[in-house]
Formats: sequence, structure tokens, C-alpha cells
Amino acid sequence: MTLTIEQPFLSAFLEKRGMPDWRTLIRILLDATPSGILFIDEKSVVVFSNRAAQDSLKLGTGTQVKERFPDLWTEVRHTLKDRNCRFDLLIRKEGKVFPVKLSPVIWKNGVVGVLCMVEDRTEMKKITRKMLSYQELNRELDTIIDTSSDGLWICDANATVVHINPASERINGVRASDVVGRNMGDLVAEGLVDQSVTLEVIEKKSVVNLLQHLRNGQKLILTGNPVFDESGNLIRVVVNERDITEIDRLHRELEEQAAIKEQMHHHMLERQLEELESSRIIAKSPCFINVLKQALKVSAVESTVLLSGESGSGKGMIAKLIHKYSSRSQLPMIELNCGAIPETLVEAELFGYEKGAFTGADIRGKPGYFELADGGTLFLDEIGELPLSSQVKLLRFLEDGHVIRVGGTLRRKVDVRVLAATNRRLKEMVNQGDFRMDLYYRLHVIPLRIPPLRDRTDCILPLIYHYVDHFGRKLGFKKRILFTHDATHALLAYSWPGNVRELMNLCERLVVMTEEERVDVEHLPGTLALRSEADALPREVWQAELPLAKILEAVEKKVLNRAMEKYRSQTKAADALGVNQSTIARKLKKYAEQRRQGPLTGHFSNT
Repeated sequence: MTLTIEQPFLSAFLEKRGMPDWRTLIRILLDATPSGILFIDEKSVVVFSNRAAQDSLKLGTGTQVKERFPDLWTEVRHTLKDRNCRFDLLIRKEGKVFPVKLSPVIWKNGVVGVLCMVEDRTEMKKITRKMLSYQELNRELDTIIDTSSDGLWICDANATVVHINPASERINGVRASDVVGRNMGDLVAEGLVDQSVTLEVIEKKSVVNLLQHLRNGQKLILTGNPVFDESGNLIRVVVNERDITEIDRLHRELEEQAAIKEQMHHHMLERQLEELESSRIIAKSPCFINVLKQALKVSAVESTVLLSGESGSGKGMIAKLIHKYSSRSQLPMIELNCGAIPETLVEAELFGYEKGAFTGADIRGKPGYFELADGGTLFLDEIGELPLSSQVKLLRFLEDGHVIRVGGTLRRKVDVRVLAATNRRLKEMVNQGDFRMDLYYRLHVIPLRIPPLRDRTDCILPLIYHYVDHFGRKLGFKKRILFTHDATHALLAYSWPGNVRELMNLCERLVVMTEEERVDVEHLPGTLALRSEADALPREVWQAELPLAKILEAVEKKVLNRAMEKYRSQTKAADALGVNQSTIARKLKKYAEQRRQGPLTGHFSNT
């Protein structure tokens, strides 16, 4: 390659810049080159080196190459001898690798030296990595732009379209090839769009929002954003377009899906409640039905549940219900009554013990309740009776899920869901220092209060008839027990301090001890007193000594009448009773038809 500069131009250039001669210019040009340049003579002396060679290889003029870089000198000697260029040579210095190219310098048919070109590979790698990084970033940006569900237009400072994404093609019904390179003003003039937010952004140099109408009837929200360079010059306009028509459609679909989901959830709860009723879980009172719904809801999650309520109110039954409908139902629920274990053995029972841990311990050791319940559920009843010393270890387990057996050091990971129950006021115990506050809040994640039987009187008669039938079958009695009006009054008016457990006790006693199938007040324990209002139910219902279905019908009719008298609205009555308005309407219609057909007693029989 020959570099030719006409003498007049060169002289004018040198004179204008105050350079003495062309040699100065050549030196400046060589020092400006990023590659290292060396001229090595036949005696291994560096005759010339530019700034890059001096910086990278520390080879200045007069340096002996064979002393500093023996391998390089070997290649230079070969080049001096055979006059061939050499490429892809590598020299190393201070951990860096430099590619080298050698070319013979010939003067008057003789080789006077070798020109050596040196590249800094480390720097080249940095530049290459940066370029690759920028390329990857560009690919990511292109992917983001092209996969956006919003339309994106990118124009230059003259409103010429630079890029549109696939969403814009779909929204506007155009192809990128038809609009890229064209001016937005022309697209407006042709009627493709009714107005251009890009043109307004260029004019105002600020963000602009517009509502745009397309020829196909679609409505778009457009937002134009100006992009400036470091000097404050406008270089790009980025326009985001969102199809309002599509958003409205998606909004309606989401609302419909949410409604369907809510209906399915409600239907599932109703089916589960029906299943509970068929499995002899009696739930007639709205307050207790609400507890069952909450129990079914929390069964789907892993949170700790604290069941509270009076003794015998059904906390254990609710715990079994939660476990039955949980994802752990295939594994057992282990129950532990914390108040039934001596204080000295609570820790060993909960966490297990190693062999020889204490006097009388099994020589093989024993797993605790947590290990036995691994994968399932551990129900800790009467949690308020747990000693303070054991409360600390229970808290630690709830925090990290590991147990250490008494007398051991091995930490065992255990997967257990904990349900706890108490008939005591734990918050008061915390205030009195009898129960740890931190453990209380660990257990009190989802509190469920089981109402006492006296607060769910709608359940009393169904429960009595259920357990009378249950114990009759269990104990082999085939007699059919009916309750007189006064006896039923007494049962409904009684406060049931022992709750369902006391009711079960009474039912078993009646099945075994009563000689007659007709039960009156005299057959009931003396603590059962008649305290209900005199007109709670029509007397003719009890005088007929009716079976359960007819009694329940009479009770239901009475409740409906009172609800309608109080609320004067089927909807409000339905909300108060915890049923649907359609249920209220159907039952009112049913009893209205019965009134037209004849008196209440005409529909009952003793068979």
C-alpha cells in the first residue's frame, strides 16, 4: 500500500500547524495508532517504537529485543533470513498476551530490519466483551419491545418511523415494512391515523397523551415520550399505544371469571356442608355454620389454628374436620391432651427421648408426638395446661420445624401442621405470666371460637335425636323415643354448661334408663329446668308426640315467622339466618300452602 500526499498540500498543512517537516507528522500519526509499532534492525536493536509499543511492551529506542523477548527475536531472525511475513505470533508480558505480526523491511534489495505490529489482546477482549454485552442488551430490548402487548412506535426527531412492534401491526392493521421509513405527517394525510402524537411531542418537546380513533372503530390511548441526548437535543420519540377496546373486553372477562370462581367456591362450600350433614355433623345454627365454613377455608392452608371454646363444645371435632379436608388427610392426625400428662413427662412425650435419657426410659429410646405426626397434623388439646418450660421448646419448633429428643443432640426436621385448642382465656394467662406471649401469637395465627351449645339452640333437638338414635343402635335398643312438649321446652331452655358432651351423656342415659318411649320432664335430670318462654312452640306440636322431622318443621316455621316479623324483608331475614333469599321464599310459600290446606295438626301423624 502506498500513501501519497501531494507536496503542495503537505507543505500547506505543515506550515498552517507550525510543523517543521513531514517527519513530525509521521511521528504524530504513528503515536496516534492504538497498535504497537516497532522497527527492529538486524542486530536486535529497536530503531523505532511508537507510544503504544512503549506503553505495552516497555520497548523504547535502543532496547535489545533478544534480551527482553528472546522468542520474539528468534522469529525476527527467521524473517530477516527468509524475507517472509509472519502472523499469529504471541508474546507474553506481565500476564498479558500480545498478538504480533512481522514484516521484512527491504531497501535496495536488502533486508534492513523487521517491522513489528503488536496488538493488546487483553484490551481487545475487553472491547469484544463490551460489544457482545451491547449486542445482548440490544437483543433483550428488541425482545421486550416485540413481545409487549402494548403497541410501540419509535420515530426520529423528524417524525420518520424507525420501528414498530408486532402489537402495533396488529392494533393498526399495518405491516412494519409499509410504515418504517415514512413520515408520520404523511400517514395522517393518508388517513391511516386521525392524528399523530409524535408530531405534537416534536412540537412541544414534552410528554403528550391522546385518545385516537382508528378506521376499524378501535379506540387507543396514546402516550408520546421525547428522548433527548446529553446536549438536550431531541433524538427519538417513543409512542406507547394501548387498545382501550381490548382492555374493556379483558376487564369484563376477568370480572366474569371472578364471579364464576366465587360461585364455584360457594358451591364447593355448600357441597362440603351437605357432606358434613350426611356424615352426622349437626349444623343448624348460623353461628355454627359460619364456624364450619371458616374451618373448611383454613383447611386449605398450612397456617397454625387456635381453637377456643368451652369444654365439650366440639373443638376436637373441628380439628378433625380441618385435618380431613387438608392436603395432609392421607396421613394421621395425632392428638395429645396437654393436661393429661404429668409435667415431668410433657417434654419427653412431645419431643421423644434417646435411650437412657432418664430413669425408667425405654432402652431403645422413643419418638415423640411431633415425629409420630410427621407429614400429618398434631392436635394439642388443652394447650393452656402446657408448662412454661415446654412452651419454650414448642415455640422453637414452630419457628424452625426441628425437634431434639430429650438426652440427644441430633436436630430432626419434622413436617407437621399444629392445631391447638383451649377452654381457657389465653390472653389473660399471658397478662398474668402463665403463658408465653410469643407462643400465644405463634398459635393465634388463625383463631376459631366454637360457640357453646346454649348459643346454637337450633342444634339442640337435632343433636338429641341424632345421639338417641346413635346410642340406641350402639347399645341394641330398638325403642323409639319421643319428647313431650314440656320436656322439649326444658331441653331448649337449659344452658348446657357441659355442652355437647353433657348432651351425649343425657342421651345415652335416656336410651338405657327410660322404660317408656315417651320422655317427659320427670325423666330428665333435676338440673334441667323449664326456663323458655311459654309460647316458644305451638303446644299442638308436642301433644301429638311427633317424630323429629315434624318437630323440626314446626321449629323452622316458628323461626321464619319471627324473622319476617322482625325484619319485614326476605333478604334481611335470609342474611340474619345465614341462608339464601330463595330459600326463605320457598319455605314461606310451602307453609302458606299448608295453611290453605288446613290446620297445622292435620299434617302430622304418629307413624
